[in-house]
Amino acid sequence: MQVLLVGGGGREHALAWALSGSGLLGKLWVAPGNAGIAEIAECVAIGAEDVAGLVAFAQAQAVDLVVVGPEAPLTLGLADACAAAGIRCFGPSAAAAKLEGSKAFTREVTTAAGVPGAEWARFTDAAEARAYVRRKGAPIVVKADGLAAGKGVVVAATVAEAEQAITEIMEERVHGAAGAEILIEECLMGQEVSFFALCDGTTALPMAAAQDHKRVGDGDTGPNTGGMGAYSPPPAFTPEIEAQVMDRIIRPTLAEMAKRGTPFRGVLFAGLMLTESGPRLIEFNVRFGDPECQVLMLRLQSDLLAALLAACDGELDRFALRWSEEAAMVVVMAAKGYPGAYQKGSVIEGLERAAQVPGAQVFHAGTARDAHGSLVATGGRVLGVAASGATLAEARGAAYAAVDAVNWPEGFCRRDIGWRALN
Repeated sequence: MQVLLVGGGGREHALAWALSGSGLLGKLWVAPGNAGIAEIAECVAIGAEDVAGLVAFAQAQAVDLVVVGPEAPLTLGLADACAAAGIRCFGPSAAAAKLEGSKAFTREVTTAAGVPGAEWARFTDAAEARAYVRRKGAPIVVKADGLAAGKGVVVAATVAEAEQAITEIMEERVHGAAGAEILIEECLMGQEVSFFALCDGTTALPMAAAQDHKRVGDGDTGPNTGGMGAYSPPPAFTPEIEAQVMDRIIRPTLAEMAKRGTPFRGVLFAGLMLTESGPRLIEFNVRFGDPECQVLMLRLQSDLLAALLAACDGELDRFALRWSEEAAMVVVMAAKGYPGAYQKGSVIEGLERAAQVPGAQVFHAGTARDAHGSLVATGGRVLGVAASGATLAEARGAAYAAVDAVNWPEGFCRRDIGWRALN
């Protein structure tokens, strides 16, 4: 099969790595890709949000399947444009992608479906939002309604912090148009877990769970990021909890979306809080998580391409996924200054040594080759140094051994990924 993968981050490198092992694969292109992806696939210089350019390339190359990594092309209608051109696309329509594109839409859908979640309210007026926060008190959660690259959520410990978040999101527009409307939600307490399910519009097939580390600093300190590391499986996510999530959250949402005439096809990513009263939904995303995808791909034993095709073709009711019993961990190496201002262009060395650590796999996120062929950093999150092992402790040891083999003075990472489970 001819496959076009859209995106150029660590998630897409992990997907390309998994797809490249499929017996069904003939040719794999990635648009735009990165330096690591270029070692296993052909990268093409088309932006992930260039819907017309991507469809034109897919038509010219007789692509059989387009696999969409990031959320933005989905909300822009890439899956719809592929459908109009007669090309299979793994990912939801623009209407179904509103489950990530609008947090208010998600709450409307899940409230109608009876999904357990947080108490919520929506606002387009900053003064009304501040008054609501003062009535409710803290801790409380402030969310930009639209897409904000994973950075539009503030968990405010005080009323003052919540009011500052409202000012920044709604009035200073730190996230642009995404902050024209905000949600203010109850702060759920418990362990946060990422859970993924493949969906074909009517059937949902459970994948696996992972635990992400959003804060930039050790001990879960500092500002939120796109994710500084992850591991799978999380010990707190038992088979009984998975069954509850499928029955109370995933399947009711899938049924409600079908009822609305916008069936969901793709991967549904549920951000969950494991509370004392059971799992509750924090939010939905409509694509694989980053860096959760990296550890899921290390543990997946089934043919990824076959699974994605089954989702596209409405055949998940006849499909099963196999997962390794081993644990997997990924440690994100980021440019110093991230998630604030950071410099690009610093040289990274030692990846060959890192790859020699047993069980290790290095996924590129923000990398390129300079005019001299040197590997350089081009983003905030730059590498995902991953490893698998018989236990989480083994996976962690291998991942950090590989991190220590990388020579990149301008980079940093958290040193406590997996601390909650290992403690």
